[in-house]
Amino acid sequence: MNLQNWLSNGWLKHHSTSKQEINNLLNIVNRDLHDAKESISLDWQFGIAYNAALKLCAILLYASGYMAENTLQHYRTIMAMPIILGDSKRLDAEYLNTCRTKRNIVEYDCAGGVTSQETVELVNFVSSFKQEVINWLKQNHPEYL
Repeated sequence: MNLQNWLSNGWLKHHSTSKQEINNLLNIVNRDLHDAKESISLDWQFGIAYNAALKLCAILLYASGYMAENTLQHYRTIMAMPIILGDSKRLDAEYLNTCRTKRNIVEYDCAGGVTSQETVELVNFVSSFKQEVINWLKQNHPEYL
């Protein structure tokens, strides 16, 4: 499966991005990584870190010329990561999808469902993933940096 197949299935649509749009998303990532370390509930810290991860996945899609359609938008944005970066990122996408599910539970169903360890793990993952995305942009789409 590739992004063109996803487009044909109606899961993606074409998207033209810009240096400004990518910069705006990176600024959101930086804000969210900072805020996820603040003295707020673990649920919110986790949700904010998840948002940063989602923005990084969106950067990958946007720079590739696509964006996810509204139905299952978060899921498809995350699951496009190994298509863009390679199958070695499949487990990372599965991890973020697990985080997506957990974030939905603590956002909509019940409070207190996130541990300190889970929050720290996600913040650390996003910090590392941010550098991977920036390196990918430098190699594949330097015009957006």
